[in-house]
Amino acid sequence: MARKIALLFSGQGAQQVGMGKDLAQRYAVAANLFAQADRLLGRSLSHIAFDAPLEELTQTANCQPALYVHGLALLKVLKEEAGDFPITACAGLSLGEFTAHAAAGTFSFETGLQLVALRSQAMQDACRQTHGTMAACVGGQEAEVRALAARTGVDIANLNAPGQIVLSGEQARIEEAIALAKEYGVRRAVMLTVDGAFHSRLMAGAETRLRPALERAEIQAPQNLVIANVTAQPADTPEKVRETLARQVTGSVRWTESINYLLDEAGCELFLELGPGGILAGLVNRIRKGVEVVSVSDAASLEAAARGGARSW
Repeated sequence: MARKIALLFSGQGAQQVGMGKDLAQRYAVAANLFAQADRLLGRSLSHIAFDAPLEELTQTANCQPALYVHGLALLKVLKEEAGDFPITACAGLSLGEFTAHAAAGTFSFETGLQLVALRSQAMQDACRQTHGTMAACVGGQEAEVRALAARTGVDIANLNAPGQIVLSGEQARIEEAIALAKEYGVRRAVMLTVDGAFHSRLMAGAETRLRPALERAEIQAPQNLVIANVTAQPADTPEKVRETLARQVTGSVRWTESINYLLDEAGCELFLELGPGGILAGLVNRIRKGVEVVSVSDAASLEAAARGGARSW
């Protein structure tokens, strides 16, 4: 009997120079997808992903669309190489939630890319207007980190794994939270190198810009489970999809609960991470030891996964 497979898609921060280049060189379906994105956006996203320096790729308005296209290109090639294997569920970290919905047929590649382009530009603009930042809290308990956030007036951006929580907010308030972190049982608090305060109240302007586009977009119920970041539950109607994708810009990414839902409620047995760096595999293994995660990031890892998949999926 086929194993229950969940697809996981990368979020901002996973980007790597050259991502997708070898895939496009070896597989026409990947090259065509990047070329389609270039035409839709009216600029060379493929050049940014394949050849631009990290500083250019890392800009929010560049890396989010690049990660979206890269994740879907990996999926297209994997299906070509391994056969059209059954998918039980999809999830994505932050930006990756849009990729997950495109993979699940919630909206077309084109619609998703347009939404991601708007989201990324709106978030980049909000960063410039608000001058916020983020900090990773390592080794703390969720309740204590929430108390720290409440005391300092910052938001919980990400609940990535046990002992790995990210705070987001105004620069001075984040600095205060870092200074107080040990009082709240946090082993180490570190400022992150980011454009701004993602997944916080400072992104309200970006959420306001994204909502009308989501309302206008052609969206249908996903063909398989897609777990929403802000609820850690399936977004299974067009209304839920629109609301959860909008709220996600200012809301918390509940990744730990999302993975637990996929394991305990959806019964997923194998995770395929589609994106650079293996970051999500590391988080899954912190959440639940011993879970099988296959990371696919380039042509070599994809071909290895496809060979294994032909035997075990």
